[in-house]
Amino acid sequence: MLVLIVIIVLIGGGMWAWPFLAGILGISSVSDKPGALRHIRQLMVTYDISPGEVESTFMAPAAVASSKRDKGDIAKTLFVYLGAIFILAGIGTYIGMFWSSMGSVMRIFVTLGIGYILLLVLDSALNGNKYPRAVAPLTFAMVFMMVGGWLVLIDEVFPSTGNWRNVMLFVSGTMAVHMGVLFGKYQRTLFAFFGLFFVYGFMQVGLDMLGMSYAHIAIVLGASLFLVGAALEKTPQRVLAELALLIGSFWLNGGLFDVIANATAANWASLIIGVSLVITAYGLHKADRYPRLIGLGYLIGSAMLYAGLFDLVENTSIELLFLAVTASILYACVVLQSRAMLLTTVLAMLSFIGYFSAKHFVDSLGWPVTLVITGIVFLGVGMIAIRVKRAI
Repeated sequence: MLVLIVIIVLIGGGMWAWPFLAGILGISSVSDKPGALRHIRQLMVTYDISPGEVESTFMAPAAVASSKRDKGDIAKTLFVYLGAIFILAGIGTYIGMFWSSMGSVMRIFVTLGIGYILLLVLDSALNGNKYPRAVAPLTFAMVFMMVGGWLVLIDEVFPSTGNWRNVMLFVSGTMAVHMGVLFGKYQRTLFAFFGLFFVYGFMQVGLDMLGMSYAHIAIVLGASLFLVGAALEKTPQRVLAELALLIGSFWLNGGLFDVIANATAANWASLIIGVSLVITAYGLHKADRYPRLIGLGYLIGSAMLYAGLFDLVENTSIELLFLAVTASILYACVVLQSRAMLLTTVLAMLSFIGYFSAKHFVDSLGWPVTLVITGIVFLGVGMIAIRVKRAI
């Protein structure tokens, strides 16, 4: 019963929360024609699509319609997926049932051996592009079995080893070489993804073994991944650029936060990193690239900015500076048309007004009345400004 409740809550939460978050971050929040055109322009810039390509695609509906798969193709694909699922389920069940009774050689064969068998099957499927829909599931299964197989082999051959860093360094390096060879031969985006994953895993463990602190490792690897994401924009694997920029930004700013917090204080680190994220999002905004990263940058950056600033001015003589800053950023929200930053700004202003009222005007009836009257005045000014703009 508890599991059923959890599943219902997760499904319901996903159905309701995702559209809400998508609207806040501007991921798919198109409500009018100008907004739709801006979104289309951002997509064209991000994926290097020319107006001629859009026109040719739009003017050729018959070619698009003729590419639809027939029912036989759908059924064949369905049975291929079902067959692969049952094969993997059978292998997993066999390993789970007889693992304790297997010898070392058998354990290595049913993990690493099957991984290399899957690698041969994948290579066969890629040669001549015979089974394109089987490439992705075969790749995931192959990576899973090979990683697990190498770990099993090391555990069976070197059972007394206790240095997990050496183990992970070897496995990451070996898998990075495999993915690099596959990517060099077939130029597949999925191989590039796994290659980057294992390369950065190798570098993370290697730098840790060299004695670097987590903060400095995060700064080095985050900055390099950010540069890799920028370079990926100019390659056929540009679909990975947004993910690389996102992870690189979080990695880099996480390391910078630790360095600044250790040198000063957490509130200063939050303020500085928040401003940095907002500026980065503004740069992407001006370049009309990656609207999802823009919304996320504005949201997280402004939240960190407000948290750090409030902690700095709380219980000081310049507390009202917080309200002045939020009011200024509110103007920026309107100019930039950023609903993500507008959300955090409104919440910050309301929270500060509630805090300030409870601290200084807890028993004063005139204060809430003053706030209401001030709000009405601002609404009236806003309506007048809208009418003047329409008249002009």
